[in-house]
Amino acid sequence: MRATLLDPLRQIIGISDKLWSMILADLLLGADAHRERWLSTGSTFVAIDTLVHAFLHRTGILHRFEADHSYGDQCYGEVGCAEIIEGMAKRIDAREFGIDYPSYFPRFIQHSIWRFCAQEVLNVCNGNRIDDPSRCTNWCCPMFDICDRVSRC
Repeated sequence: MRATLLDPLRQIIGISDKLWSMILADLLLGADAHRERWLSTGSTFVAIDTLVHAFLHRTGILHRFEADHSYGDQCYGEVGCAEIIEGMAKRIDAREFGIDYPSYFPRFIQHSIWRFCAQEVLNVCNGNRIDDPSRCTNWCCPMFDICDRVSRC
């Protein structure tokens, strides 16, 4: 369903997958709760921004999936950031975090990563807190023991 909505919109020059994903997720998730297909479709849209991409890089997740790439269109390609987040969502039952959430909720996973990184929210894993050419030294981070702490050049 997501592809059915997104594919024709990709023909509009100047609007990225990220922006379409954000718009459609907000529109569909904000719909009437009785529109079950709208809600289930909206929950699958992920918007990969630089914070989410950098998190996947810094933690070593991109490398583990042999998906190293620069931020951009590849984030939505095969074995890109969006696909990795979808894989995470298959392993995490989002109902543990919200009783009304669907069990498969990639948008929630993506948004949670963004909140973990965003300066105006949790402000843990971002370029303001971590000197990019160096490995992260934030031993208080809840991810520290499982994070590869890859430096960004």
